[in-house]
Amino acid sequence: MNLPRFIAQRIQNTKSTSFTSTVTKIGVASIAIGLAIMILSFSILIGFKRTIKEKLFSLSSHIQVSKITLNQSFEETPMPINTKFYQNYRKNSQIRHVQAVANKAGMLKSTEELAGIVIKGVGRDYDWQNFSENLVEGRRINFQDSTYSSEIIISRKIATQLKIKLSDEVLVYFIQNPPRIRKVKVVGIYDTGLEEFDKNFILGDLSLIQKMNEWDNQTAGHYEIFLNDFDELNSTAKQVFDEIDQDMQVLKVTEMFPAIFDWLNLMDRNIIVILALILVVASFNMISVLLVMMMERTPMIGLLKALGSDDAKIRKIFIFNGLTIILKGIFIGNMIGLGLCGIQFFYRVIPLEAESYYMNYVPIDFNWGIILLINFITILLVLAVITIPTFVVSRMKVVEALKFRE
Repeated sequence: MNLPRFIAQRIQNTKSTSFTSTVTKIGVASIAIGLAIMILSFSILIGFKRTIKEKLFSLSSHIQVSKITLNQSFEETPMPINTKFYQNYRKNSQIRHVQAVANKAGMLKSTEELAGIVIKGVGRDYDWQNFSENLVEGRRINFQDSTYSSEIIISRKIATQLKIKLSDEVLVYFIQNPPRIRKVKVVGIYDTGLEEFDKNFILGDLSLIQKMNEWDNQTAGHYEIFLNDFDELNSTAKQVFDEIDQDMQVLKVTEMFPAIFDWLNLMDRNIIVILALILVVASFNMISVLLVMMMERTPMIGLLKALGSDDAKIRKIFIFNGLTIILKGIFIGNMIGLGLCGIQFFYRVIPLEAESYYMNYVPIDFNWGIILLINFITILLVLAVITIPTFVVSRMKVVEALKFRE
């Protein structure tokens, strides 16, 4: 029979309302609350980062390839579409998709208002999967075989600013020499929540940009490259750089939007500091619980020593007790944390201001690998910490310990 475990179980089953039972409940609560907060924090953080990146990649890409130029305007230097890289990009397992697009600045005029915009010309190779999640009204652009499509998709912000609704016809003024005007029809309205995109960009037909710039149908402004794994961004960018022509340049999304990624990195550092403090508090609570438990059980410790039990076995009694408290706290913490995450995931009860946070609700991402890692680290750290107060047993003398009375 495992004597330390047997005695630990008897202590746990004691029905008396001792101070130890109250402190034990506090220990369970501290671990449960700490774990629940960590699960919530990581689920929100990962969900927030995922949502921001999805919105970012719905109108941008992981990597952009364009002609080397000193031009800093939205007027792009033309580049051929069917390059060697474009034809062979599928051989790179890290690249999910490549599409040819072109940007062109202009003015969008409704019957009442006027606004500066950038038309992003997209073609038949455009991947609508990510963008479709932002489409709040209408449909995609229908491309024409013989000529360019006169359909556009605008943001909700621009639609509100210009007092435009779905199916309205508006004028686009292209600022060039000579200036050109085209009538287009609004077939879709999108909303990413990213003000930098929503206040500037509209989607149109790449053939329209080619027509206005007097390019042929095998010319674009730049490539947009999407990856299978964002973590491989740097290594894939180096591979792309080695494969493109010498007069082309590679630009990573972290270089195109440094402020957004600096902000996300800052959030990572802040959350790690907060979680470290939570773990420290939970660990100190467990140390206090075991110390109180041993002080209250001092006569028992003295009796066990008098009967010939060594310090190691007595320490195991309290370690088993501590482990039971940890496991109870872990179970309750997971129930609370995952339960709250589930409520927010399905019902979105906590809203956000889209203008400040780029989304209108708190996002949740169930990353089970991270959740299991949090549980494992919590158990390992707190279990390692609770061995510290058990060394008090070796300092207790039999005679003095037997003098205590409950």
